[in-house]
Amino acid sequence: MKQSHRIPVRVPVRRRRIGVVREKEVNEKEMQRRPQLPEYTVYILSPGLKTLAVLAGGLLLFGLGYLFYHQVLLSLLLVPGGAYAPRILRDYLRDRRRSALNLQFKQTLFSLSSSLSAGRSVENAFREAVADLQMLDPEGSSDMLSELTIICARMEYNQPVEEALHDFSLRAGMEDVERFADVFSVCKRTGGDLVEVVRRTSTIIGEKLDIQQDIAVSIAQKKFEAKALLAAPLMMVLFMSLTASDYMQPMYTGAGMAISTLALAGLFLCYLWTSKIMNIPL
Repeated sequence: MKQSHRIPVRVPVRRRRIGVVREKEVNEKEMQRRPQLPEYTVYILSPGLKTLAVLAGGLLLFGLGYLFYHQVLLSLLLVPGGAYAPRILRDYLRDRRRSALNLQFKQTLFSLSSSLSAGRSVENAFREAVADLQMLDPEGSSDMLSELTIICARMEYNQPVEEALHDFSLRAGMEDVERFADVFSVCKRTGGDLVEVVRRTSTIIGEKLDIQQDIAVSIAQKKFEAKALLAAPLMMVLFMSLTASDYMQPMYTGAGMAISTLALAGLFLCYLWTSKIMNIPL
């Protein structure tokens, strides 16, 4: 009798444990296969683009070293610095993507404000914003259009709009998006005048983005001037090397190589200094 009571108890427990383990493994595999929503605070380069950036950076440094030393071995010592090129390319592509998203967010705010002022509901205002952005971007490749499509899809599954906006603000990592999501959620929760709040918020954020664009244009002009000043010494050395090689020959032997090294280090420090000055967060 004791064995008859023990056997039916132990077997189901083991089966349940095995079933739980298998279910966890299946859930982990599904989470890995599930497409992740885009993160705008980071930018991941593809392996091909990363390899291309390393090769381009190494080739550029090799040419720069050969211009200053005219020796292959010394030029090869600069090639490992090309491993820093993917980071520069990644930061550039990330900043360009975030700038485009910032501008598209401004257009979205104006569309939401006009739709709410016309008497549409919040859900219909977001759907109308999708149509408005599709007119500006017929190809549908913009990030903001994808985010609005995700918000509308979440609304179809009865998820509150404020939760979808909050998730977008976390992934965007931009102050304007976070403020708009906070104002929107507070207004929905307290029952305030959503039309007036969205209209005033859209106007304030739009004016702020206009000022940021003006500052960005001014900074872009200064960045171009800084790049021109950095390229001028290189062009001068190249011109002298091609037209007066005998005159430049002492720079490639003895103390001339030390002077070339100091000049190259000075140019690198100037590049870091100008990059630090021009890096103005908006």
